[in-house]
Amino acid sequence: MAAALAAQAAQAQSVGYDEALRAAQTQQPVLQARELEIEALERTAEAAGELPDPRLRAGIVNLPVTGPAAFDLDRQLPTQVQVGVEQDFPNLAKRHARTGVADSDIRVADARLAHTEHMVRIETGEAWISLAYAQQRLALAARAQDDLHKLVPVARSAVAAGSARPAQSLEIRRALLDIDDARTRIEADREAAQARLRRYIAGTEPVAEGPVPSADIDPVTLRATLSRNPEIILADAAEDRARAAIDLARADKRPDFGVNVSLGRRNPDFGSVVSVMGSVTVPIFAGRRQEPRIAAAEAQAAAARAERADMLRALEAQFAADLAAWRSAARQWQRAREELLPLARNRANLETASFAAGRAELIDVIAAKTALALLELEVLEREEATVEAATKLRLTYREHMQ
Repeated sequence: MAAALAAQAAQAQSVGYDEALRAAQTQQPVLQARELEIEALERTAEAAGELPDPRLRAGIVNLPVTGPAAFDLDRQLPTQVQVGVEQDFPNLAKRHARTGVADSDIRVADARLAHTEHMVRIETGEAWISLAYAQQRLALAARAQDDLHKLVPVARSAVAAGSARPAQSLEIRRALLDIDDARTRIEADREAAQARLRRYIAGTEPVAEGPVPSADIDPVTLRATLSRNPEIILADAAEDRARAAIDLARADKRPDFGVNVSLGRRNPDFGSVVSVMGSVTVPIFAGRRQEPRIAAAEAQAAAARAERADMLRALEAQFAADLAAWRSAARQWQRAREELLPLARNRANLETASFAAGRAELIDVIAAKTALALLELEVLEREEATVEAATKLRLTYREHMQ
């Protein structure tokens, strides 16, 4: 057992709150994936506005297949072996629109990266707080057990002296089992928090150390950041991408151009020839081709605007709910800390003093001390809920802009 504890201590890695948040921003596979996505889009954007590849043409023109000159390349004037190059020139508006779409794709990817970093910070902060308070509750439960263990010889002496019934001494065991049950639940909470924290920081057994974040917030300042939240920035980028798609669809209504240059080799008596041809697209059926695509792009842009508006409403509602949860947790913590806990401590002290004076039974002391220990654990839980709610508010609605 000692060897196992020593090995576990060797693997433990202490980490503070700010350190955990910084570590979570490095060496994250999900963040690396987003960064590689941006790199790929940047590479693609470099060629977005370039001309399409030229086409090489080669063939035989005007080759007779009947008559005395059939399949003879040198008998007739028009017959020639032709080699040429074709180059398409999409209209300038289309090339600019393609560049705009590529740039907007990069902005969307940037916003996705920022949003992912934002979520990583929130989850890391919550995991660290859960771990820190699980450690505090475990230490408190251990102290409560030590305090109850001190009553064991007192109970034996009381039974031996006849001042307590033998059955009353069993209350010590029951109280210790209650604390054991609490420790088992807390240990599970600690292991779960460690597993969540290992998701984002290196270390086999992370141990939270240092002060916990403040339980206080500034609701006015936090509310002012809603329009700059990563959720809204991502929705803005998606709306920009939809508007760029409209420009690209409208550019299809403009004609594209093309040039063809070819060299024809004929019978030396006739000489070689050069041909230069131009082409232009004629969007004469725009009502059935380009216009539907434009309408679809405009509908997508309208949908993106509506989603952005809905996202802002949802964010405002979530902020109100998170703020209400923080206020409720803070009030419950304050009530337990300032009212319930002093009452429980006074009761434990009074019962102990009464037992020492012979005016109370041992079972009353055990019950008071057990109730005090469980209440102290509950106070820590309420404090954790308050700090976690405050930290979530700061991380979600303000700290992403730092």
